[in-house]
Amino acid sequence: MSTSLRIQTELNQIAPRLRAARQKKDMTLEELAEVTGISKSTLSRLESGQRKPSLELLLPVVAALSVPLDDIVTSPRIADPRVPQKSTRSDGRILTPLSQHPGEPQAFKVTIPATDREPVLRTHGGYEWIYVLAGRLRLVLGEHDIVMGAGEAAEFDTKNPHWFGAAGNGPVEILSMFGKQGERIHLRAKSTSRS
Repeated sequence: MSTSLRIQTELNQIAPRLRAARQKKDMTLEELAEVTGISKSTLSRLESGQRKPSLELLLPVVAALSVPLDDIVTSPRIADPRVPQKSTRSDGRILTPLSQHPGEPQAFKVTIPATDREPVLRTHGGYEWIYVLAGRLRLVLGEHDIVMGAGEAAEFDTKNPHWFGAAGNGPVEILSMFGKQGERIHLRAKSTSRS
């Protein structure tokens, strides 16, 4: 559940908690209005969820009802931030998701086998960010043919013809982020001559 949805869920619980706390004290809206100085109609709207709760309204109410504010307003639970590690294989590559939200950007750890060396250029909408974790990566992007090592990063518009694969004797591991837009990092544009 997203943070904004968790917050909205908690906000929606304030009205029924206020009503339950007042009823538990066996107090009418009129009596609560008299004690707090808040009009009966405002209190009624607070309890029905038609009025947004504010501290200026909630503090006198919880004081009059002798209940802790925490009984009425609770913090949204923070979801477990760990991403399930469910790797999949695609064309010999191992893809491990590093993001779990359905939107963009999407992040993956990608392991590319040493045998993945034959460029097949493709295009599609969006941007891709790549960071080399281990091994050597060959990136073909338009007229650029680049070999990147561990610690190097690239970003490119995927509408340009591109391909990336292994360049060394072993597999290469990369972090890959894909999205339709976002902040851009700089592409290393030094071409490596290939014989």
